[in-house]
Amino acid sequence: MAVALTTIRRQFARYAVIGLVSNLTLYSVYLLLTIYFLQPRTAMTITYAIGVLVTFLLNRSWTFAFSGRRRAALARYLLVYTIGYIINLLVLSIFVNAYGYPHEVVQAGMILFLAIAIFLAQKLWVFGPRIEE
Repeated sequence: MAVALTTIRRQFARYAVIGLVSNLTLYSVYLLLTIYFLQPRTAMTITYAIGVLVTFLLNRSWTFAFSGRRRAALARYLLVYTIGYIINLLVLSIFVNAYGYPHEVVQAGMILFLAIAIFLAQKLWVFGPRIEE
């Protein structure tokens, strides 16, 4: 059990490093896009897609050291992030458009919430042990 906890801590630390660097970078890009060029939902869509592709490669190889079927893992990864995207879009739309909250605050909160939920999905399903692989 101690080995399993150590592994989870190490994986979460690596996931957090990747997440912090990618989210800080992409959140900065999001803010620049919304200031100068795009509406919040469009900017979120662009930065989300970039983040998904980059973090798949990093989490697959570094965080989880996954050696299973890459296409199957990518399909699961994309499904998890598609669900995350839909949740993010709905929350952003509801809290910004319906309730008037600042999009900067709502998006920052969603980054934190989704980071934890997506780590769990990756650990348990996307890159978890697969019997058929």
